[in-house]
Amino acid sequence: MLIVTIKKELKTKANPGQAVNCARFFKTNPGQYGAGDKFLGLTVPAQRVVAKKYYQHITLSEVGELLASPYHEYRLTGALILVAKYQQAQKVNNAVDQKKIVDFYLKNIKGINNWDLVDLTASRIVGDYLLHQPKTARQLLYRLAKSDNLWSRRISIIATMAFIDQGQFTDTLKLAKMLLADQHDLMHKAVGWMLREVGKKDHRVLVQFLDQHTQHMPRTMLRYAIEKFPEKDRQRYLKIRFVK
Repeated sequence: MLIVTIKKELKTKANPGQAVNCARFFKTNPGQYGAGDKFLGLTVPAQRVVAKKYYQHITLSEVGELLASPYHEYRLTGALILVAKYQQAQKVNNAVDQKKIVDFYLKNIKGINNWDLVDLTASRIVGDYLLHQPKTARQLLYRLAKSDNLWSRRISIIATMAFIDQGQFTDTLKLAKMLLADQHDLMHKAVGWMLREVGKKDHRVLVQFLDQHTQHMPRTMLRYAIEKFPEKDRQRYLKIRFVK
């Protein structure tokens, strides 16, 4: 089975010292968002090389085995393989395979369970697919945003990067409004990041959103959103945040 070869190749690149650092960086202690995650200590570029090498021949069933692994790098490599498979299907206009990959991704969210896995895949698979579907299909993102699963909610907002890149902001802004009350810091960062990306495309759109919602935004979300603002404007919005 090809999955055996992939796991063996990833293991040969393992770095035990880096694995310890990764476990600390990705918050794997009990009660933290990455609790229980295991690491080999591989870099993302190294995993991209493996994904590129094998994506054309590995089956979705075997990718599912990678996504079910307790090792972070196996799951991330599996996720990167899905991106490569989706992009290949897109390149040859294979709509059937594109949908199959998106459906598979959504059925395996349990394995897309850390912020890097989400951030490297959500917009490239789910976002891109929805970009080319009737806009009613985007209701999927609103269902994900209501999920109790942190990673489903993060997928919902990060997927909209594909829309932002095309100058489409409506869904990002609606989801951001929905997620203002989210309690998790990783969601505050994700929403703030997407708002910042909107601002890069159209500063006025971001300002309008901030003028309506700054007082209700978590501090981290606001800081991420206004990161590229001139210091004077940043301080003004931070002061508004604490005026009740």
